[in-house]
Amino acid sequence: MVDVSRRILLSGTAASVAMAGMGRAGRAFAAGTRSSQPDTEWRHYAADQANTRYAPLDQINAGNFGDLEVAWSFKTDVLGARKEYQFESTPLLIKGRLFTTAGSRRDCVAIDAETGELLWMHRVDEGARAANAPRQLSGHGVAYWTDGSKERILYVTIGYQLIALDAATGIPDPSFGNNGLVDLKQDFDQTIDLVNSDVGLHSTPLVARDVVVVGAAHTAGDVPATRRNVKGYIRGFDIRTGKRKWIFHTIPRKGEFGYDTWLKGDAEEAGNCGAWAQMSADEELGLVYIPVELPTGDEMGLFRRGNALFGESLVAVDIETGVRKWHYQMVHHGLWDRDIPCAPILCDIPVGGKMVKALAQPTKQAFLYVLDRASGKPIWPIVERKVAAGDVPGEWYAPTQPVPSKPPAYDTQGVTIDDLIDFTPELRAQAVELVKNYRIGPLFTPPTLSKAGSWGTISNPGIQGGTNWPGGCYDPETHMVYVYSKSQPSVMGIVANADTKVSDYPYVHGIDGMKPRAQSAMGSETLTAAAGPPRAPQPAGAKGPPPGMLAVQGLPLLKPPYGRITAIDLSKGDLTWQIAHGETPDNVRNHPLLKGKKIPRTGRPGNLGPLCTKSLVICGEAGFYTNEYGVRGAMLRAYDKSSGEEKGAVYMPAPQSGSPMTYMLKGRQYIVVAIGGGNYSAELLAFRLPGVA
Repeated sequence: MVDVSRRILLSGTAASVAMAGMGRAGRAFAAGTRSSQPDTEWRHYAADQANTRYAPLDQINAGNFGDLEVAWSFKTDVLGARKEYQFESTPLLIKGRLFTTAGSRRDCVAIDAETGELLWMHRVDEGARAANAPRQLSGHGVAYWTDGSKERILYVTIGYQLIALDAATGIPDPSFGNNGLVDLKQDFDQTIDLVNSDVGLHSTPLVARDVVVVGAAHTAGDVPATRRNVKGYIRGFDIRTGKRKWIFHTIPRKGEFGYDTWLKGDAEEAGNCGAWAQMSADEELGLVYIPVELPTGDEMGLFRRGNALFGESLVAVDIETGVRKWHYQMVHHGLWDRDIPCAPILCDIPVGGKMVKALAQPTKQAFLYVLDRASGKPIWPIVERKVAAGDVPGEWYAPTQPVPSKPPAYDTQGVTIDDLIDFTPELRAQAVELVKNYRIGPLFTPPTLSKAGSWGTISNPGIQGGTNWPGGCYDPETHMVYVYSKSQPSVMGIVANADTKVSDYPYVHGIDGMKPRAQSAMGSETLTAAAGPPRAPQPAGAKGPPPGMLAVQGLPLLKPPYGRITAIDLSKGDLTWQIAHGETPDNVRNHPLLKGKKIPRTGRPGNLGPLCTKSLVICGEAGFYTNEYGVRGAMLRAYDKSSGEEKGAVYMPAPQSGSPMTYMLKGRQYIVVAIGGGNYSAELLAFRLPGVA
């Protein structure tokens, strides 16, 4: 039965498109016809090992997208001791069954893909081990493996244990590890506390050539507790036995490649440098592509002097052995928390009259780095540009940073006066006054010491990007990458640390007058509303926003778009189109200083991943807005993939929190997306066109 209560009137251009756009396909389907197209599957987090998030389906198209109805919904409230609101998973679809992690305890569930009925659930209660873990809640989902007879679902628990389940029953595989479980805190080439150590994972395992590859993640490191944190090594396990096949030391040991890029022996004690993002694999080349984060800490490199491989590098390793084949460092000695946040997109593209096995890596800095995936060499020149140094005592500064010549940046980079809010001359003038309290400049302007009247550097993109963990999608027919990004700056100020109970670093992220505090265990990449560090109190007699508040009269400091989707043509290295994605926020549309002004759609900041089909780019909104009928929610929007023109939108009661996927089942196309946020708890929504039940 269709839940008709979810069919809410649309607003703005979406309403006019949807009401006028019930085309031939939509009318035919409403009359009860079904497609003869065979059932499809979605076997990996982003559709395939190449992370394309693409499906060549077109039953749902520009003519009928606005007619979509909710086929079923799956609330996760009963999974865990408390409700979840940050549901980031993308389900897998295999043989009519959806598999995902869900709920605040990260249970693994199987769901009927036609009805939303729960088929089975698996839970591991880890007690203090989970409570102390750095990566909480349901994570990004599961992985799948089959040899043609056996089928296995694999996922990583909150407490950092790898589980292998029978896909049909949810029962642990007795031949894998210890009755279906491999403790990832052991056999790790380091001795760590099994209950309290700072290591976990949100992302799914990657399965390639019967090897399960597992990354590592830690507490966000802008106020790191210690310079000697857990090292984020990457490992490959045998899919049938759970036995470790290999380990890759992301912080090289003495005698290993890359060790000499760390000065004064800093590699011995440094931690972090894991891969908290998804990974990609090319089974034909026999390579796994690992996006590596920073070593400890995010904005202070005091104890990782030098370029410090493999921080902020994309590393290709042999699937069978874990041996490094090539690497490319995208930020040298990073000070901006620009971990490589998502899996590279593997793509075969025309270059110089021949097809090249390439990859396209979206980044927090809003560059798309395009490399030959066999060799790691840039497809178009990437030039080392001189960059400025900062003023933090004891810091080491890289003299240059790699800047791609093509494609151009797909979002704003750095901060200039021209980037500031300009809805009115008065607002621009106030913005100009505000930024006088900070250092502004181009993309690689470093963090600076924070003191009264000079509170640090405004960095744009901020600590979350640009692009974050959802990554982009790719159309192999047109060689087009589609990627969401946001313009949301952060304040990067550095202060002397007076509290050694919080951190053993002499300098940490903060603002003058604010007491440094430990970062949330959720990790910075999971937060969607942060504009900078915790706010300091407003000094007596001061005017304007308090330190760290990047707003003017409650409006964002930078001019819109605040969120956008960009189409990038990899056959040319050019941007094809760019649109503001997301309805204008309520506080902007209803601001008294903007009354009577026509404000074009501004887009919204968040962490979003788009989906590409035969003719559409589909993406939900981040954040809530209130339409003209007083209904609060968010829209799932569809754009023509060749032009960026919006073709329809449907209502969701909460923002997109996981990336959408799609499949054909019994002649009907479904779009499934995780939503949640605010006071609306986590839910999977499945959309399909109206028709026979």
